Amino acid sequence: MRFTQDQTSSVNVIRGYAEGEIRINADVYHRALIVAADAVREEPALLDIADLAGEHVSRILELKPELVLLGTGRRQIFPHAAFGARFLQAGIGFEVMDTGAACRTFNVLVGEQRQVVALLFV
Repeated sequence: MRFTQDQTSSVNVIRGYAEGEIRINADVYHRALIVAADAVREEPALLDIADLAGEHVSRILELKPELVLLGTGRRQIFPHAAFGARFLQAGIGFEVMDTGAACRTFNVLVGEQRQVVALLFV
């Protein structure tokens, strides 16, 4: 019998999402958050897409992503073009989708050991 180490034990995996909450590993979050394979940062002041600012870009860039996912809630809403342009100028992919799609995409990319960061609105 051959054993292999579980590579996901220390990696954040989105276990579930519903309107008003996102479950990452065993923790439940009720506010917007930034999530990477090894970090979760709540963003309590971030209530709407219109609130996105340069400070959020900076917090995401600190995590050194190769791709950024923006989950905008129940439906896809595009932020101001300048927000996504900051990532593109840095050579970082940027995708906007509803939060459910962003959660599923995040899990797939984390499973592939990609440097993905998701900013998720609940």
